[in-house]
Amino acid sequence: MIVKSVAMQAYQNALKIQSDAQGKIASNFKKPAAAQGGFMDALKGNLEKVNDLQNEKSSLATSFAAGKDHNVHELMITLQKAGLAMSMTSAVRSKIMQSYQELTKLQF
Repeated sequence: MIVKSVAMQAYQNALKIQSDAQGKIASNFKKPAAAQGGFMDALKGNLEKVNDLQNEKSSLATSFAAGKDHNVHELMITLQKAGLAMSMTSAVRSKIMQSYQELTKLQF
């Protein structure tokens, strides 16, 4: 009788631990939030970042040329970042234009 009640108690404890673990796992998987913005908002945000990089590049180059700043490494890193951002923006623009041209060719 005692063995039976101990076994039953262990079984109930195991079930409780399992259900608690499943509850924790289920709470970790939340539904994704609705999209806050669309493609246009993402594109505008990224274009603003690229513009900020270009402005930073311009101000650092002007400062270096004027002799105010002697940090060549920071200038070169900023130039590379701005150049890479601009080339990526150009590539995205080309893909968008290519997609638009493909859509205009579709017949409905």
